[in-house]
Amino acid sequence: MHDDRTLVEARLRRVLDERIRPAVHPESVPLEVAVWHAPGEPVPVAEGLAADVEPVTVGSRWGAPWGTSWFRVTGTVPAEWAGKTVEAILDLGFDENMPGFQCEGLVYRPDGTPVKGLNPRNQWVRIGAPVQGGEEVRLHVEAASNPVVMGPRPFTPTPLGDLETAGRDPQYTLTRMDLAVLDETVWHLVTDLEVLGELMAELPVDSPRRWEILRAVERALDALDLQDVGGTAERARACLADVLAAPAVPSAHRISAVGHAHIDSAWLWPLRETVRKVARTAANMTALLDDEPDFVFAMSQAQQWAWVKEHRPEVWARVKKAVADGRFVPAGGMWVESDTNMPGSEAMARQFVHGKRFFLDEFGVDNDEAWLPDTFGFAAGLPQIIRAAGSRYLLTQKISWSRTNSFPHHTFRWEGIDGTRIYTHFPPVDTYNCSMRGAEIAHAVRNFKDKGAARHSLAPTGWGDGGGGTTREMVAKAARLRDLEGSATVTWETPSAFFAKAEAENPEPPVWVGELYLELHRATLTSQAGTKQGNRRSEHLLREAELWAATAAVRTGFPYPYADLDRIWKTVLLHQFHDILPGSSITWVHREARATYARIADELNGIVDAAQRALAGEGTVPLLFNAAPHTRAGVPAGGAGPAEASGRTTHAGRPDGGHVLDNGLLRIGVDPRGLVDSVLDLATRRETIAPGRTGNLLQLHQDLPNMWDAWDVDEFYRNTVTDLTDADEVTPGDDGASVRIVRTFGGSRVTQLLSLPPGEKRLVVDTEVDWHETEKFLKLAFPLDLHTDRYASETQFGHFFRPTHTNTSWEAAKFEACNHRFVHLQEPDWGVALVNDGTYGHDVTRAVRTDGDGGTTTTVRASLLRAPRFPDPETDQGVHRFRHALVPGASIGDAVREGWRINLPERRLDGAGEVTPLVTVDRDSVVVTAVKLADDGSGDVVVRFHEAHGARARATLTAGFPLAGAEVTDLLERPLADTAPPAVDDGRIAVALRPFELRTLRLKRA
Repeated sequence: MHDDRTLVEARLRRVLDERIRPAVHPESVPLEVAVWHAPGEPVPVAEGLAADVEPVTVGSRWGAPWGTSWFRVTGTVPAEWAGKTVEAILDLGFDENMPGFQCEGLVYRPDGTPVKGLNPRNQWVRIGAPVQGGEEVRLHVEAASNPVVMGPRPFTPTPLGDLETAGRDPQYTLTRMDLAVLDETVWHLVTDLEVLGELMAELPVDSPRRWEILRAVERALDALDLQDVGGTAERARACLADVLAAPAVPSAHRISAVGHAHIDSAWLWPLRETVRKVARTAANMTALLDDEPDFVFAMSQAQQWAWVKEHRPEVWARVKKAVADGRFVPAGGMWVESDTNMPGSEAMARQFVHGKRFFLDEFGVDNDEAWLPDTFGFAAGLPQIIRAAGSRYLLTQKISWSRTNSFPHHTFRWEGIDGTRIYTHFPPVDTYNCSMRGAEIAHAVRNFKDKGAARHSLAPTGWGDGGGGTTREMVAKAARLRDLEGSATVTWETPSAFFAKAEAENPEPPVWVGELYLELHRATLTSQAGTKQGNRRSEHLLREAELWAATAAVRTGFPYPYADLDRIWKTVLLHQFHDILPGSSITWVHREARATYARIADELNGIVDAAQRALAGEGTVPLLFNAAPHTRAGVPAGGAGPAEASGRTTHAGRPDGGHVLDNGLLRIGVDPRGLVDSVLDLATRRETIAPGRTGNLLQLHQDLPNMWDAWDVDEFYRNTVTDLTDADEVTPGDDGASVRIVRTFGGSRVTQLLSLPPGEKRLVVDTEVDWHETEKFLKLAFPLDLHTDRYASETQFGHFFRPTHTNTSWEAAKFEACNHRFVHLQEPDWGVALVNDGTYGHDVTRAVRTDGDGGTTTTVRASLLRAPRFPDPETDQGVHRFRHALVPGASIGDAVREGWRINLPERRLDGAGEVTPLVTVDRDSVVVTAVKLADDGSGDVVVRFHEAHGARARATLTAGFPLAGAEVTDLLERPLADTAPPAVDDGRIAVALRPFELRTLRLKRA
């Protein structure tokens, strides 16, 4: 037989595009359209429905950036359409290639009942099936003219990312507003041909199955009258019946399809628009569930559910019914799909506390899985947190974006820093927006790395980010792929059903130990410094507010601010979303975030101040309140009292014009350029700075990644560097025990203060940058005379080791990494810590000196600022303040303590006398991360702590109040069923912890 394969395939493409798809809606009549443009922010539904409208025609331009227009469409179903299926086709000016990134709409009936969303791939609204004929049609569309921020040339700077700069020019052209007949037979023929054509293209050319499909398609096209598609569509479908009925082979890969719409809680749109995106998608999905009995939809992010409940009660009622039916599934058990690298220990825990509690309270659903398809890598402390929240599984897809190494598994157990293992799945379909295309299904099969051990994977299916979720076309394709020869089988299932089957099939998969590092988007650890500092400050203020409010409540009857703390926590957690905290959102988002963090700080400082005043009482005794988990200036952790004297620091000039600071513990040399050329540990006579090198070195790099400007820093940025060594001023500080340095470069100015606190073994570096650079990367470097092949970075509830060398591509790819409050480098008997109050990105490199002693220089650099121009063209422009401290001679315990200290500045208040701590622990390695009252309002005291040094620990926890008993709980403060209550002996509880083990105790007050 002659090979005519390409001829038939080309014929199929053209006939589908030019004849069959246009025949899906063979008859149409125009609707009458009128519009009201809301003058400002979105209005309530009732106001939009009642607004005075003006006539508008198809072809008209509409929609200022970020505006809202209320369209009213009216018409009459022609009498001759009686008995037919009729839809309204409402095209607001969509580009079908950009679902989720442009205008969207929500359709209402005149009584305000939501019908469904309008999106680029979802433009229809069912009027009747069948219709009577002569029916009056009246619909209202709340249309959002969200501009296309990422346009045809991605990553081009644009003013469209902020309402204040976007202008008022209309963004869209009203394209179609019609009533149309839906020919369901033709619609099904389209789906038949798409499924078979896409499957055929993925099969080997020499496969008999491919040729069987090709001949069936050819017969179907021959049976079709191109001038009467509707009249011959059934005949064409009959030609395809046999090849569609051929069952899959028994060994076929199995795909669990989960209806999904990954909606970024903010990204190229502000938070307020996400509220509406979620409502549109939820309306779409509840409507689809009514039409498709096999379909299952899962939605994560409790915050998004809460928005629907608060802002769209009519949609919420439909959602609640669908949840009760088991088909609209709460997924993930987190408040938002947060970043997991940068949130602190308690914040990461509270993501699960607030997320899981919302789903429990609203639906009685306790999620087993963490659902984080798009998060930019996963910290090594996360498995323990997932397990402590009562969950067992993790799903993500993002690691498939890594650019250097291909992750070796799709299903595995992920082991965290404490040894906890979580059953984890990476969907091999490599997308969280699967549309059931044959290429996607075939890729999942070919790509699946666990063949032989397993044959089951998951496919999140639907358009995200306001694209409307799963479509009826996707559901129709999945139905044909349920059992089809040559394809993986596809079944709609819930995430929990998938994980149960996957674990039963493959109970002992491979193990991956340590972080899940994304080899991409490394610059998200630095972009938008103001957002990151706001997050860090909020986390520590919340610790203080809970600690002092709980202490005051127990000691003085102070009214514990349950509702306020709950609300503030949820606000902080929302801003940890994986495009807000990482700094990859538009200008509007970060402008609002900075204002939000300022409000939070004012409110939390007010709570702290009121609680401390209640505790201090009336008096004139100077008190230091110590919120850190270690003793400070003689004041115990969680208590208040007079501070101990701490010695003094001296300053002296050097003959070369430099400066010397000395406090008896460290001697600091500062050269005439304001660079630190000596940090001498006086007890050991050990020099910290590498020979011939200088610390406190600001380094400036060119920084234009190949793409993803706010997200990425590409390794070639290191090829060019400017050392900022010229100083305008190097003078003694005003206190006589510090050195002040001023530098200018480009359009920017840096002012630094180097200080050596009396009685403390740390050099404090305060850096103020008035930043006006573009496409630059600013680092603060300390080259250390220290030889080590690994270093520690703080992560949630512990620390994680990374290599200092680049032996393998896996190690080389980690050229920018995350730490929380410290990084720590150590030789066996001596170490150095660099601690910070609000930076996350850093790098560590090593070099062997070729001159002098031949020793190793290990350089640690903190990442301070970037200046990408997309999606926020003004990223980080303005004044920023950073605090770092270099701690020579530091053990890992010193690094932990100093990291807490720099983030919890002391507070001083006059009062009557000492305030004893509510809870004490007698071992420094056991760090208390939270002291609070139980969320249920019982008055019980909840204490969360962990082993922080990476070693086993025995300690005694002592309550500073009468105890009636104690329970070991999960993060949600529920007793652990398999754990006996700890023994209480006169208010003391003995605890034994594994390395990095996390524990929560609920203390019942007598």
